[in-house]
Amino acid sequence: MKSTLARAFFITAALVLTTGAIMHASAFQKVQEALFVSNLAPFAADSLKVLWLADSATCLLVAAFFGSLAVNSSSASPIAALVVALIPAATAVLIYIFIGSFIGGHLLLAAALTAIIGTLLKG
Repeated sequence: MKSTLARAFFITAALVLTTGAIMHASAFQKVQEALFVSNLAPFAADSLKVLWLADSATCLLVAAFFGSLAVNSSSASPIAALVVALIPAATAVLIYIFIGSFIGGHLLLAAALTAIIGTLLKG
Protein backbone atom coordinates (compact mmCIF):
# COMPACT_ATOMS: atom_id res chain seq x y z
CA MET A 1 0.00 0.00 0.00
CA LYS A 2 2.76 2.46 0.96
CA SER A 3 4.58 1.58 -2.25
CA THR A 4 1.50 2.28 -4.38
CA LEU A 5 0.89 5.57 -2.61
CA ALA A 6 4.54 6.57 -3.00
CA ARG A 7 4.30 5.83 -6.72
CA ALA A 8 1.20 8.01 -6.98
CA PHE A 9 3.06 10.89 -5.36
CA PHE A 10 6.05 10.47 -7.70
CA ILE A 11 3.74 10.32 -10.72
CA THR A 12 1.97 13.47 -9.54
CA ALA A 13 5.28 15.31 -9.11
CA ALA A 14 6.40 14.19 -12.57
CA LEU A 15 3.13 15.26 -14.21
CA VAL A 16 3.10 18.66 -12.50
CA LEU A 17 6.70 19.32 -13.54
CA THR A 18 6.13 18.12 -17.11
CA THR A 19 3.02 20.25 -17.50
CA GLY A 20 4.78 23.27 -16.04
CA ALA A 21 7.81 22.78 -18.29
CA ILE A 22 5.65 22.58 -21.40
CA MET A 23 3.68 25.67 -20.40
CA HIS A 24 6.90 27.54 -19.60
CA ALA A 25 8.62 26.58 -22.84
CA SER A 26 5.54 27.49 -24.87
CA ALA A 27 5.81 31.07 -23.59
CA PHE A 28 9.37 31.43 -24.92
CA GLN A 29 8.25 33.12 -28.14
CA LYS A 30 6.56 35.89 -26.14
CA VAL A 31 9.72 36.36 -24.10
CA GLN A 32 11.77 36.65 -27.29
CA GLU A 33 9.36 39.23 -28.68
CA ALA A 34 9.52 41.26 -25.46
CA LEU A 35 13.31 41.11 -25.45
CA PHE A 36 13.49 42.20 -29.07
CA VAL A 37 11.76 45.50 -28.29
CA SER A 38 13.51 45.99 -24.94
CA ASN A 39 16.62 48.04 -24.32
CA LEU A 40 18.42 45.25 -22.49
CA ALA A 41 22.05 44.72 -23.34
CA PRO A 42 22.44 41.76 -25.72
CA PHE A 43 24.26 39.70 -23.07
CA ALA A 44 21.44 40.23 -20.56
CA ALA A 45 18.76 39.44 -23.14
CA ASP A 46 20.55 36.30 -24.31
CA SER A 47 21.11 35.25 -20.68
CA LEU A 48 17.39 35.52 -20.03
CA LYS A 49 16.69 33.31 -23.05
CA VAL A 50 19.12 30.68 -21.78
CA LEU A 51 17.71 30.78 -18.27
CA TRP A 52 14.15 30.60 -19.56
CA LEU A 53 14.75 27.44 -21.56
CA ALA A 54 17.12 25.97 -18.95
CA ASP A 55 14.31 26.15 -16.40
CA SER A 56 12.02 24.19 -18.70
CA ALA A 57 14.74 21.63 -19.41
CA THR A 58 15.51 21.25 -15.71
CA CYS A 59 11.85 20.66 -14.90
CA LEU A 60 11.63 17.99 -17.61
CA LEU A 61 14.74 16.21 -16.34
CA VAL A 62 13.55 16.31 -12.73
CA ALA A 63 10.17 15.02 -13.94
CA ALA A 64 11.94 12.13 -15.67
CA PHE A 65 13.79 11.35 -12.44
CA PHE A 66 10.55 11.22 -10.44
CA GLY A 67 8.90 9.23 -13.21
CA SER A 68 11.68 6.68 -12.97
CA LEU A 69 11.10 6.46 -9.21
CA ALA A 70 7.42 5.79 -9.88
CA VAL A 71 8.38 2.87 -12.13
CA ASN A 72 11.23 1.53 -10.00
CA SER A 73 11.35 3.00 -6.52
CA SER A 74 14.74 1.44 -5.85
CA SER A 75 16.37 3.30 -8.77
CA ALA A 76 17.64 6.01 -6.40
CA SER A 77 18.39 6.36 -2.73
CA PRO A 78 16.01 8.34 -0.53
CA ILE A 79 18.73 10.96 0.01
CA ALA A 80 19.13 11.42 -3.75
CA ALA A 81 15.37 11.74 -4.16
CA LEU A 82 15.20 14.38 -1.42
CA VAL A 83 18.09 16.33 -2.92
CA VAL A 84 16.44 16.30 -6.35
CA ALA A 85 13.15 17.41 -4.76
CA LEU A 86 15.01 20.45 -3.46
CA ILE A 87 15.54 21.66 -7.05
CA PRO A 88 11.90 22.68 -7.66
CA ALA A 89 11.61 23.75 -4.01
CA ALA A 90 14.56 26.14 -4.33
CA THR A 91 13.24 27.47 -7.62
CA ALA A 92 9.85 28.09 -5.99
CA VAL A 93 11.51 30.04 -3.17
CA LEU A 94 13.37 32.18 -5.71
CA ILE A 95 10.13 32.85 -7.58
CA TYR A 96 8.45 33.95 -4.36
CA ILE A 97 11.40 36.23 -3.51
CA PHE A 98 11.74 37.91 -6.91
CA ILE A 99 8.24 37.68 -8.44
CA GLY A 100 5.94 37.10 -5.49
CA SER A 101 2.91 34.87 -5.34
CA PHE A 102 2.79 33.29 -8.81
CA ILE A 103 1.35 30.08 -10.24
CA GLY A 104 4.80 28.84 -11.29
CA GLY A 105 6.03 28.99 -7.72
CA HIS A 106 2.94 27.19 -6.48
CA LEU A 107 3.34 24.39 -9.06
CA LEU A 108 7.02 23.92 -8.27
CA LEU A 109 6.36 23.86 -4.54
CA ALA A 110 3.54 21.35 -5.02
CA ALA A 111 5.82 19.12 -7.11
CA ALA A 112 8.59 19.32 -4.52
CA LEU A 113 6.24 18.51 -1.64
CA THR A 114 4.64 15.56 -3.44
CA ALA A 115 8.09 14.18 -4.26
CA ILE A 116 9.20 14.59 -0.65
CA ILE A 117 6.07 12.82 0.59
CA GLY A 118 6.64 10.05 -1.98
CA THR A 119 10.20 9.66 -0.75
CA LEU A 120 9.13 9.49 2.89
CA LEU A 121 6.46 6.90 2.07
CA LYS A 122 8.94 4.87 0.03
CA GLY A 123 11.17 4.70 3.13
